[in-house]
Amino acid sequence: MSGRVLLIEDEPHIAEAIRYILARDGWAVASHAEGQGALEAIRREAPDVLVLDMMLPGRSGLDILEDLRADPALAGIPVLVLSANGQGEARMAAEGAGAARFIAKPFANSDILTAVRQMAGA
Repeated sequence: MSGRVLLIEDEPHIAEAIRYILARDGWAVASHAEGQGALEAIRREAPDVLVLDMMLPGRSGLDILEDLRADPALAGIPVLVLSANGQGEARMAAEGAGAARFIAKPFANSDILTAVRQMAGA
């Protein structure tokens, strides 16, 4: 497996766990820990897949996703949304904003890996 993943997640332990499982699978993983500056990080990193937490300090993942989809240069990036709120409303909001996949926290490592592989077309 190879490709670039940008992880936007503010919880250090979750971010490290995801980085570890993806890096072990051959992915180059960059991270950003807050909502502010997220679009700039996405432009800078040019990821093949974006893993985006829904609840971030400074700016919500949903706002970031909506801005991402409105930008023609970034709109094609597949986005996996993670949320501690696994209720249907959060899932529907994420999918309505253009998320390719949604996974509720806590999650199985294999679910993250499978989703990223599928979204990258690998």
